Amino acid sequence: MSAAYVMSDCWTMTRRELAHWARQPVQVVVGLIFPIMMLLMFGYLVGGGRGIEGEYVDFLVPGMLTLTMVFGLEGTMTAVTQDLDKGVIDRFRSMPMADGAVLVGRSVADMLQSATGLLLMTGVGYVIGWRAHGGFGAFLGAMGLLLLLRFAMLWIGIHLAMIAGRAELVQAVQILVWPIGFLSNAFAVPESMPGWLGTVVAWNPMSATATAVRDLFGNPGGEPGHVVAAVVWPLVLLAVFFPLAVRKFRRLSV
Repeated sequence: MSAAYVMSDCWTMTRRELAHWARQPVQVVVGLIFPIMMLLMFGYLVGGGRGIEGEYVDFLVPGMLTLTMVFGLEGTMTAVTQDLDKGVIDRFRSMPMADGAVLVGRSVADMLQSATGLLLMTGVGYVIGWRAHGGFGAFLGAMGLLLLLRFAMLWIGIHLAMIAGRAELVQAVQILVWPIGFLSNAFAVPESMPGWLGTVVAWNPMSATATAVRDLFGNPGGEPGHVVAAVVWPLVLLAVFFPLAVRKFRRLSV
């Protein structure tokens, strides 16, 4: 099967997912607004940030951008399980289509929404006083790291969705994402936490991305040298879960 054929199949499946946006605009809008609400809530209601040098909003916004890349997977997970329940994926598998094109199409659509969400979040961040001081190249690098983390988390979600198999089980699986998001340095520095908890937070892949992004933005909490970890962690997760998801897809209904 030629690369052009595979790309054509993947783009067809991407268009299918984008067509769902037009039919379900409320779901898309809610997905974009929810992280903005969290940013405003933590910035104005819960904000404080023990042990943080400088303005808390400059520390918070990069953390919230990172947290947004980890959360919000339930939309993709639900879409995958609904296609499984309705037999849509079995029908696609019976067609002369590239293996995994359905999953790639779903992931591309999710990444487009994630990129849109990042732009909205950075815009809101500027409104509430956050600034990126690292230059345009560093800004693009930080955005790239955030989207790389999202891409890795997305394939974990797709794999777990196919294991769950039913939409009603997605909520139970989604709960597993919350500890990853909150046991991180998104809202506070590890030094302000109990020793054992700070160690767990420091080893969280999301913390590596948040620290690297803060450094590229020139914000408090950033440390040089974390860009490598912010690249390696997602690539390791992708190396594990991407082939697992494709393998699980190939074995459906076998």
